[in-house]
Amino acid sequence: MSVSPSTVDPARLLEALDPEQRAVAEALRGPVRVLAGAGTGKTRAITHRIAHGVATGTYAPTEVLAVTFTTRAAGEMRQRLRSLGAPGVQARTFHSAALRQLRYFWPHVHGTELPQLTESKIPMVVSAARSLQMRPDQAQLRDLASEIEWAKVSNVRPDDYPRIAEQRDRSVAGLDPELVARVLRGYEEVKRDQGRMDMEDVLLLTAGLLAEDERVAAQVRRQYKWFVVDEFQDVSPLQFALLELWLGGRDELCVVGDPAQTIYSFAGADARYLRDFPKRFAGTTSVDLVRNYRSTPQVVNGANTVLEGSGSSGVRLQAQRPAGPALVVGGHPDEVAEAKAVGSAVARLRDRGRPLSEIAVLFRINAQSEAYEDALTDAGVPYTIRGAARFFERPEVREAVTRLRGTARGGGRPADGDTWVDLVRDTLAGMGWHATPPEGRGQTRDRWESWQALVDQAEAFDQGGSDTTLDAFVDDLDRRAAEQHAPVAEGVTLATFHAAKGLEWDSVFLVGLQDGTLPLTHATTPEAIEEERRLLYVGMTRAREDLSLSWAMARNPGQAARRKPSRFLTPLLPADAAVERPGRRRRGARTCVECGAPLVGNGASRRCADCPAPYDEELFERLRTWRKERASAEEIAPFMVFSNATLEQIAEHRPASRAAMLRINGVGPEKLEKYADDVLALVG
Repeated sequence: MSVSPSTVDPARLLEALDPEQRAVAEALRGPVRVLAGAGTGKTRAITHRIAHGVATGTYAPTEVLAVTFTTRAAGEMRQRLRSLGAPGVQARTFHSAALRQLRYFWPHVHGTELPQLTESKIPMVVSAARSLQMRPDQAQLRDLASEIEWAKVSNVRPDDYPRIAEQRDRSVAGLDPELVARVLRGYEEVKRDQGRMDMEDVLLLTAGLLAEDERVAAQVRRQYKWFVVDEFQDVSPLQFALLELWLGGRDELCVVGDPAQTIYSFAGADARYLRDFPKRFAGTTSVDLVRNYRSTPQVVNGANTVLEGSGSSGVRLQAQRPAGPALVVGGHPDEVAEAKAVGSAVARLRDRGRPLSEIAVLFRINAQSEAYEDALTDAGVPYTIRGAARFFERPEVREAVTRLRGTARGGGRPADGDTWVDLVRDTLAGMGWHATPPEGRGQTRDRWESWQALVDQAEAFDQGGSDTTLDAFVDDLDRRAAEQHAPVAEGVTLATFHAAKGLEWDSVFLVGLQDGTLPLTHATTPEAIEEERRLLYVGMTRAREDLSLSWAMARNPGQAARRKPSRFLTPLLPADAAVERPGRRRRGARTCVECGAPLVGNGASRRCADCPAPYDEELFERLRTWRKERASAEEIAPFMVFSNATLEQIAEHRPASRAAMLRINGVGPEKLEKYADDVLALVG
């Protein structure tokens, strides 16, 4: 059948594309594979390809199905296609496209109503668990629901689950794989008895209709003749099986993806479908998009370096933007100091005119957000959390604080030889916390991390002085919760690496990059470790201009510095032209501590003339004079009293109490006892 071309000039569609993007747009006949690195304009390339096919008359718009993984991405694709003169093209998620077909064909084939689509698996998981005399808590229920989803998208039947779970190192909240398999089987029975289907069933039932009824398959294949699949590295075995049924042996398929951004293997994604595409489809046209338009050369080179020589390496990005600031790569004494440093850096960016909406702080797990919520609040910087509730709004944290308050108000006292911090541990142990983290990932692990953050906070609070009590700790938690719950209009984005995928900001801080957190301790197989490396790569490539990578050498202030930076940062640590490490200055290279620009001359100033100090300079000079006198009296070097960096923080934050002073990096209990009265008098 001939197709009438659109009124859009095909040549005009190609003018704005770079050579590689143009090669994609001109490859109108499949099969086509596009390896698109981060920030290389993949959406631009594939929407222009579709519009070009429509404009030349190769495609009828209604015969094209563009598939992606999120409704947001599908909506963006539809909007772009309309602006390019191809408004009739269907752009949908896998589930949306399958559900549309299922709702149309199911009544015709079976003569019955389609099973009701359930909003949540949890009630049916509860029923299945109770039939097995199990009483899982909410976290275990969510983990079981996630495992059911993984098994179904991976085409793993309940009978095969124990064997495959062992092969793939799967674990669910410490439950025996045989028991998990029985839950999977019971869940399917409950669902069938209730006449329901879940989101995975939408794909399974659609695939079943296409495989079993040739009339249905023929009608779908007449409807859709041209297929484009975005984010192909995230395709699961079930989605690929459905795609093959849509194709029906044809090869008019264009897939786009980046193996280096495969970060959902735990949920069933399999990048082998992208990597091995030319083996499955003979005569594949392959195009690599390598020109990165998002990030500065410093960011691009750093991201390339992290993947170089690893099993995760994909296309090597080529930066197209002008040079920008050097990467900042450095460690901090503890997590509190790391968070404070980030809070101060964010405040400086804001004061220089950077919109807060263009700044992000990214971390590996949700529980890490608490320190940054606190630090940004102290710095007067509003924030929003993407993909999760604020720390004090999380159910397990709210319940824990309520229980701690009850213990404190009820007159709970620690046993002989114990402290009030032990009472905190005992209270949380009653909720399921224990000193050893649970194995694996999931809600059970996330909940434990939240409780552990409260234990850590109690230990840190206990360092504030001999007069700390459980009552005072609970009051401090209530105060911080109230401060962090203030409504936010525009703010810094706090998010995990996973939640940040597909987004970008001018300034990005990647935090908590120590071994044990990235990679996580339970990432023990080579495949799991490489997935953690790819997470770092995804985080780095979110940044347009400023990129900071940091880690903490201890969890709490005063603890021994036993942590090491993430092994993935090793190639970035040697000093070179693109990487600076706080505290290690290259010989002869003096740079401004505020903007990073080179300093001229050999003066003592650490800042450019255009970068005013963020602290009270008169107070700083008074503190320096006092330090010199005190050091002379004690016959010690001045830095042994306080470092310049500590004096700068005191002059910036102007602590009004011993507790506030203890929160200054470089002020421990011993120095607090010796110098607090003098410093507080000078500040006052």
